[in-house]
Amino acid sequence: MKPNGGSGSYIDVVTVRRDSAAPTGETTVVRLLGLLPAHFACTPEVGPDRVRLRIELGGSTDCRAVRREVSRVLEDTALHGWTQEP
Repeated sequence: MKPNGGSGSYIDVVTVRRDSAAPTGETTVVRLLGLLPAHFACTPEVGPDRVRLRIELGGSTDCRAVRREVSRVLEDTALHGWTQEP
């Protein structure tokens, strides 16, 4: 968790492609963002095998909740082959 220069802070959550048969980052980021809660304010950084989501924290959105939601989303069959880095 790091300050974002605004009134709150953020967490960087990184997912990586572990299976070369899985879709690339460009497709995966769209799926991730579509499945995460709408109130998550995210800024993505995308590479072919890596997606970093910078998610603003505040209110009910804390580090633990963010990591839990990303883990839940990665269970979707469309995201098989991608894992969250610790």
